[in-house]
Amino acid sequence: MKIAFVGKGGSGKTTLSSLFIRHLAATGAPVIAVDADINQHLGPALGLDEAEAAALPALGERLPLIKEYLRGTNPRIASAAEMIKTTPPGEGSRLLRVREDNPVYDACARPVELDGDVVRLMVTGPFTDADLGVACYHSKTGAVELCLNHLVDGQGEYVVVDMTAGSDSFASGMFTRFDITFLVAEPTRKGVSVYRQYKEYARDFGVVLKVVGNKVQGQDDLDFLRAEVGDDLLVTFGHSDWVRALEKGRPPRFALLEDVNRRALHRLRTAADATHELRDGQRYTQQMVHFHLKNAQAWGNERTGADLAAQIDPSFVLGESAVAAV
Repeated sequence: MKIAFVGKGGSGKTTLSSLFIRHLAATGAPVIAVDADINQHLGPALGLDEAEAAALPALGERLPLIKEYLRGTNPRIASAAEMIKTTPPGEGSRLLRVREDNPVYDACARPVELDGDVVRLMVTGPFTDADLGVACYHSKTGAVELCLNHLVDGQGEYVVVDMTAGSDSFASGMFTRFDITFLVAEPTRKGVSVYRQYKEYARDFGVVLKVVGNKVQGQDDLDFLRAEVGDDLLVTFGHSDWVRALEKGRPPRFALLEDVNRRALHRLRTAADATHELRDGQRYTQQMVHFHLKNAQAWGNERTGADLAAQIDPSFVLGESAVAAV
């Protein structure tokens, strides 16, 4: 299952995504964790120290390798240089799977141990000195979008993406790449404003959106969220001594997380698992093509000197039955 965590800056989306990743790992589920937020806080939230987090390989810096591997023998793509972040797979493309080993994971993913369980962590990478003043952070997250376009996952397998803050996720088509999106909202006017933006922007794309209330301190906070987001409110989190210890860099064993928060994480997983039966490979692929054509016309054709619409394989549908190139 592909799962996104979104929300305004400071809402706690990274903390909650890290708790959900720990929850999944504790059950033995295979998990790929992806930090697609340019602020790069997911590694520390999963227990890495500053030096370990800084040493994580950046997806954006390995884009040529990623493109060359995913291109495979696809005859519609003349070279890796002609691939952009929205390039869809087709016959001959290599696909990524959660449980496998491949050159992309070897170069870009690192194992993170969580109380004896292990997840794969991938990060976009922070801005470098060369980026400052001249680069857009979407050039970093493009590698994540390209990987999601070529990723096939099954029931009981999880890809959890900590997205960029606010409604900036809509600057690319990546917001449509998920089975479910958890929007973390505080019980404040600012907290729910991102929810309203997200729901409006995603309305025509079949995005499954559920609100996760965070920093909820009492019945008044709960009533406020229910009044503002209605049935989209899935679950809430309040104060956590376990999280406070994590934020101080001294997380106890995950088994000691408060029961109420453990039950909330279980509800998140139940909601995510329930979306498996809603999967529509045809719609997912059509959305991929839609955003590829938009990007090709807006800047891709000019930048690559090629007609990127020709990369679309009309007979290819991405799904669990798709076959990757040898």
